[in-house]
Amino acid sequence: MRFWDSSAIVSLLVPQPSSATAERLIAADSDIVIWWATPVECVSALMRLSRGGTIDEPRCEIVISRLDSLLERCDSIEPAHSIRDQARRLLGIHALRAGDALQLAAALELRDANPAPIQFVCFDSKLATAARREGFTVP
Repeated sequence: MRFWDSSAIVSLLVPQPSSATAERLIAADSDIVIWWATPVECVSALMRLSRGGTIDEPRCEIVISRLDSLLERCDSIEPAHSIRDQARRLLGIHALRAGDALQLAAALELRDANPAPIQFVCFDSKLATAARREGFTVP
């Protein structure tokens, strides 16, 4: 089982250095688990790419449509007080932003509820480091 953060999802939609790795991972296991707010983070990232000229507006609309199709088949970790509390703990021990702490806290919630090993798919170096320190394998 794999938990995918927003950087990993975006790499499936827009060519990036990490895209080949993301494509290989999804080909090997198409089950995707995400945090409840990942769709908002992905649209935010895509809009930044559009505003920055990496993708034009018509292409951005197509990519958001592909995102919606991808998200339809994802399982989602819903908000909970335990995730909020875990994110606060993570902020105290790792150099993370709030959104990244919530992503990692959601993955920890998934791991606590699942006996199977969970891989944390992430292409943000600070978040990947924190995930490794929390016991996840990160590609």
